This record gives sequence, structure tokens and C-alpha cells, in this order.
Amino acid sequence: MSGVPLAEKIKALQAIEDELPAVLIIHRFPEGGVEYMSPRGCKELGYTLEEIQEMGQEYYNRCFNPQDVEDYVPKIMALVQTSPEEDSIVSFFQQVRLAGNDEWEWHLSTTRVFFRDETGTPTHLITCAIPIDPLHHVTSKLKRLLKENLFLRQHQHIFAELTKREKEILRLTALGYSAGEMAKKLHISEKTAVTHRRNVKSKINAESLYDLTKFAQAFDLI
Repeated sequence: MSGVPLAEKIKALQAIEDELPAVLIIHRFPEGGVEYMSPRGCKELGYTLEEIQEMGQEYYNRCFNPQDVEDYVPKIMALVQTSPEEDSIVSFFQQVRLAGNDEWEWHLSTTRVFFRDETGTPTHLITCAIPIDPLHHVTSKLKRLLKENLFLRQHQHIFAELTKREKEILRLTALGYSAGEMAKKLHISEKTAVTHRRNVKSKINAESLYDLTKFAQAFDLI
């Protein structure tokens, strides 16, 4: 449909949107905000299309979990830099707040460039969003991954401050090594191993072996 005006492309979508098992959203780019959303999506969010359009960037803040943004925004920014001939897409999971529900609902979304101006510059993106059954096993895994990603972001600066030796002490501690066993393996004195272990616990604010193990697992030390 190259060269077809934006309004006509949207009209073509409207002719089939009721037959699709997904919500269709046309986003303005790069200013953000919604150009068009299928009626099913508006109903699920609890807003009219006009209200969503008037929100502008606030639409994203109000309807989506900001914790997911760091995962999919870089993918979308890379997408718009592709040439028209590549016809690329990106897929990602995101959490949406539906009308009358305080909990986030997981959706699988796929986005691609929908419209380019006469210079080939993207001006609109299209997203197809499909809800994931809350009873599906994927949902529980996604929630666990979200918690892990959040933990990583919150503690990345602490992990970066650990020395190479401290990271090794953390790894061995999480694996159940005693101070004596660590000392022998690392060719250091037991007193030095105990000091390193104490410093690690202090830096990551660990109160138990569980805390140490959780931290080590989060950063793929074990």
C-alpha cells in the first residue's frame, strides 16, 4: 500500500478490525500519542478515542506499567531506524491497566512502522496487542521475570561497586563454601576470606545466606 494516504490506510484497517483477535493502535512518531485505536481497545481501557487522542504522551504513563519501558522502547527506537525495504517488526510483553482493574494485565504486542512521509521518515507506528490469559503458565513466568528485572535495575549500582575478588567471594558463599574452603580455593588466608565475606554482606545489605544467594543468582554468578 505504498503511497496510500494515512487516512485511507486507517480506513482499510477499520474494515477488518472486528475480525482480528487483537487491539490495533496507531501511534504518532516521534511526538508520541495515539492517532487511532480500535473500538475494542478503547472499551477495554475505559476511554473514548477522543479522550485517548487528547492524552498525548500521558496515554503511555496512564495505561502502561513504566517498569516495562526499558525493555521495549530501545527495540522500537531501533525499529524506526530501519529502511523501508526491511519491513521489520518488534515483539514484546507489556502490562496494561484496563478499566475498573487496579491490577496490570499482560499483553503480547507487536509493532512495526505503519506510515512514512515522502522522504521515507516514519511518522506513525502500528501495534497489535493481544491479551494473555491470566491462568496461562506464561503469565506467572512473566511476573517472575519482571521482579528479577526490577531487582537488577535497583541493585546494578551496588553490583558494579563490588571488586572482582568480592564477586568471587559472593559466588562461593552462595554455593555453600565455608571461609576455610574459600581461602584454600582462592589461595588467601581464612581471615582475609572472612573479611571479604563481611564486606560483601555489608555492601549488598544481606542479612542471610538467602539474601546472598538471591543477589548472586540475579547477576548470574551461580
